[in-house]
Amino acid sequence: METKEILNEIFTTFDRVNQNHRAELHGQETGVLVYVNDGIARVQGLPGVKLDELVRFPGDRLGMAFNLDPDEVGVVLLDVGEDLKSGSTVQRTGRVLDVPVGEALLGRVVDATGRPLDNRGPVRAAERRPVERKAAAIMDRAPVTVPLQTGIKVVDAMIPVGRGQRQLIIGDRQTGKTAIALDTMINQKGKDVLCIYCAIGQRGTAVAKLVDDLHAYGAMEYSIVVVADGADPAGLQFITPYAATSIAEYFMEQGRDILIIYDDLTRHAQAYREMSLLMRRPPGREAFPGDIFYIHSRLLERSTHLNAKRGGGSLTALPIVETEAQNLAAYIPTNLISITDGQIYLSPVLFQKGVLPAVDVGKSVSRVGGKTQLPAYRSVAGDLRLSYAQFEELEAFSRFSMRLDEETRRTLEHGKRVREILKQPQYKPIPIPEQIAVLLAVTSGVFDDLPLEQIEGAAGKLRQALQDLPDLSRLMEAGEKLSAGHRSTLIDAAKNISNLMKEAGQNADS
Repeated sequence: METKEILNEIFTTFDRVNQNHRAELHGQETGVLVYVNDGIARVQGLPGVKLDELVRFPGDRLGMAFNLDPDEVGVVLLDVGEDLKSGSTVQRTGRVLDVPVGEALLGRVVDATGRPLDNRGPVRAAERRPVERKAAAIMDRAPVTVPLQTGIKVVDAMIPVGRGQRQLIIGDRQTGKTAIALDTMINQKGKDVLCIYCAIGQRGTAVAKLVDDLHAYGAMEYSIVVVADGADPAGLQFITPYAATSIAEYFMEQGRDILIIYDDLTRHAQAYREMSLLMRRPPGREAFPGDIFYIHSRLLERSTHLNAKRGGGSLTALPIVETEAQNLAAYIPTNLISITDGQIYLSPVLFQKGVLPAVDVGKSVSRVGGKTQLPAYRSVAGDLRLSYAQFEELEAFSRFSMRLDEETRRTLEHGKRVREILKQPQYKPIPIPEQIAVLLAVTSGVFDDLPLEQIEGAAGKLRQALQDLPDLSRLMEAGEKLSAGHRSTLIDAAKNISNLMKEAGQNADS
């Protein structure tokens, strides 16, 4: 190489480094807006801008550098930019997109940049963290062994969730996905678990109702709500789950247990598709870019259980995804099923029949499973999932036969009572000891002679009776196994209730 070429290369490198250094020190590097529409902008200039760096438009509106092309920078707007015009000056800020974190956020409703949405004044957080952060290394993680109790019998019994797990909630529209997530948040009261609800593309009225419900049931004091509603730019919807996860990671690294709910990642994927197509990135299956799997995997990989050296905190994720016409094989659902540690599938057929929550046990699975259940619960619910799935298959086939043998009839009647026990209204999570008592009674066949309409009443009376056995409840919650004597005590209490209800029914008939 000639001396002249070497000198030119040295001067070019020096000039580029110097420009970047000046920009980092002063954040004064400016560019020109050449195009803006549909929530994206193209800017010429800003040669030193970094990926995901915040840029400032006139009116103190923010954008994020998304495409770094040779001739221009593609920017996604984080604020409404309808009155922005070509020729406007765009300025670097010198900082990558970040979010405030810390105790000051508890009880607050904010957007992905930390701006308050609850009319309670600014968030005075002492620290800010980047929205995009690397997931914890494998050697920093510990096995998932501690249960995260949802308070929902069908989930805690047959699809248990552990602290640090990623459990997908999947189903068609209006089948109760958010209801399961909300009940799980309410059930964390008094369990030292912080909750973060991340709303992506939801209607503002729906989020407002959810916040009111959290206040009504005393859950907002240990919760944070991070919102990007459907009217917000696609860029803000895209970064919202990452920002919510950075907030959660702050607490996890302090040794706390966190529950985060992404509602929902279908809209998140659609926002990313919209941004990518407008930025002229090549489309793939269903017009989603090829890296759509990566944007969700790098998000959900941040949920984990840290080992003792890292503080022992955990981040449990309940991502929600919406299917169309029960199509589990669609692109986004299959991506998320492969990323997560199991799924809770909500069936519209069960929902229409009034089986609530409408959890389809046959299509739901927890890949962590009984490892996270308390020993007392495991001993009661161990065979429940298999027997219940067999009952559902038998029930489907029995419709084609008019004559059933006695054993088949007893199996069907027993299964119907199990299903009746698993029904549960919203906003009424049930403590684990009460769940164990009720499930032990029904799986032992104690309630098989009661009419279906009396099952709920019998379960309620048994739960009340358990309140007179506080030592037994504490034993179950402490992780002790149920001895034969304890099982006998619970079954005898259930038999007494069943006999009393049968006698009351006979007296009413006479």
